[in-house]
Amino acid sequence: MKSTDELSSEHRGIEVMLDILDEAARRIVTGEPADFGHLEGMMEFLSVFADKCHHGKEEEFLFPSLEAAGIPNEGGPIGVMLSEHRKGRECIAGMKKGVAALMAGDEEGNFLFADNAREYTALLRQHIQKEDNVLFVMAAQRLDAVKDEELFREFEKLEEERIGKGRHEEFHALLDRLKEIYLG
Repeated sequence: MKSTDELSSEHRGIEVMLDILDEAARRIVTGEPADFGHLEGMMEFLSVFADKCHHGKEEEFLFPSLEAAGIPNEGGPIGVMLSEHRKGRECIAGMKKGVAALMAGDEEGNFLFADNAREYTALLRQHIQKEDNVLFVMAAQRLDAVKDEELFREFEKLEEERIGKGRHEEFHALLDRLKEIYLG
């Protein structure tokens, strides 16, 4: 498997979580009671799987390799991706504050969570499209098979060290459970 194929595959899982997040935000704003366990699971998925693991692979390995292959960071596509990663982290922090407020009984948490969730899902959907259709195409053109294999090994190592053995599968099981509940 190519390194960018692994990242694209992870995008498909993240997109499912974005759909779940949209539905959870809709339910919360319309007054349905929040399931705090579900919300905490969503936040863990986004913080650990999407950001720490997936974005970690890009930021620590793919983007530097692309820069070395001549794709600019400043004023280029890598800089845009990094900026969007930072904005996504801000949205996740806002969602977490919303969840904490909800757990404390503060109704304002509904809107804090929902507003940040909507901003995050919109941001990530267009971000994923740019990576899949522009950046990963550039990677396929610029990175040879040896470099790609090295990236793939680095991705596997990061995943095991950063999130732990078997956690990838646990996150997919969480995704499947939440998909059934929120997307039926």
